[in-house]
Amino acid sequence: MTMATKQKPAASAKAKYPRREMPCPAGHTEDETGLNFGRLVTSPELAAYRVITTAEEENISSKIDTPGLVAVLREQFALVNRNDLSHAEAMLIGQATALQTLFSRLASKAMGQTYTNNMESLMRMALRAQNQCRMTLETLNTLKNPPVVYARQANISNGPQQINNSATTPSRARETDIEPNQLLEQQHGERLDLGTAGQTSGVDTTMATVGTIDRA
Repeated sequence: MTMATKQKPAASAKAKYPRREMPCPAGHTEDETGLNFGRLVTSPELAAYRVITTAEEENISSKIDTPGLVAVLREQFALVNRNDLSHAEAMLIGQATALQTLFSRLASKAMGQTYTNNMESLMRMALRAQNQCRMTLETLNTLKNPPVVYARQANISNGPQQINNSATTPSRARETDIEPNQLLEQQHGERLDLGTAGQTSGVDTTMATVGTIDRA
């Protein structure tokens, strides 16, 4: 009886790992405890854990420690929050390598087929794996080298007219050398029919143009 009682604690201690239950902190009230459990069930780390354990084979899933895997997932999420994408980059390159292996396997198997339908079906799946590998590498490149967006802005001051364009239109930058009144006259002269030169004889054309803009 003494030896039997000594073996029971050892067996129970061994059965504790891997742990199958995820501890949930108890609150001061029942409502607080319910909120803690709700946050745990809807957490992204527990959702990922459920998919991983279901997808893995029995010889792997049976050895997964629930609190340990959830803790690892939380660490990975924390790295992303700190803008550390090293794990995501490693994940993408691993997926690209696996897809390349899948493409090679399917293409090699397709070339050994006798019937055209079988060969065509396997080659179609092989090319899908190849295309997915390419897209994964493009995603990795975008992750490491995010695109830069340049916005074109026009800043107009209350005094002399000044237009700031992007570097793609250098010819417009030279228009800032024109005097303010001449710039206004040229701009509105293109939009409005001011009549012939004989109709404005004896009048300062520059001031007349500005006066028209003021009335508007």
